[in-house]
Amino acid sequence: MSSRGLLHRLACLDDLDALRGLMNAAISELQKPFLDERQIASSRAIMGLDTQLIDDATYFIVESDVKLAGCGGWSRRATLYGGDHSPGRSTVLLDPKRDAARVRAMYTHPDHIRKGVGRLILGLCEAAARSEGFNRAELMATMAGVPLYRACGYEAVERVEDARGGATVPLLRMHKLL
Repeated sequence: MSSRGLLHRLACLDDLDALRGLMNAAISELQKPFLDERQIASSRAIMGLDTQLIDDATYFIVESDVKLAGCGGWSRRATLYGGDHSPGRSTVLLDPKRDAARVRAMYTHPDHIRKGVGRLILGLCEAAARSEGFNRAELMATMAGVPLYRACGYEAVERVEDARGGATVPLLRMHKLL
């Protein structure tokens, strides 16, 4: 499907190498104004792709001119953030009547920022979560992502510092009514 020249589809396991490359570029470049080199390295350890999202068919890819421009998804599972390698992941299913859907692993390639990629992915995630009965969404934002999420109606809930990767990385838990 297309929106403003951007194509989107669900990710599949064949996309893993390209997704990891995009995530590395996004973490390395987009976090520079907010984090030092140690924190960026730590970010790689605590962030990344949880392939459960691909298995659940809730992870989207956005392409522009056949190039990967961004990715992101949502989850009906308890984990709020982190990749396959992150400790503490939980596959427990959420109750849409009680719990907020999780927006997860949002990344935009540095060459495609401010082109509608993030907004498109958020819209896809929110619509899919609503269709499954969720009326709230929450996410864990990097400092680079906070302006986008605020512009899309997310509000701050709690400041968090995650040092599991070796250096403290500031994050902001945010939520939104759908």
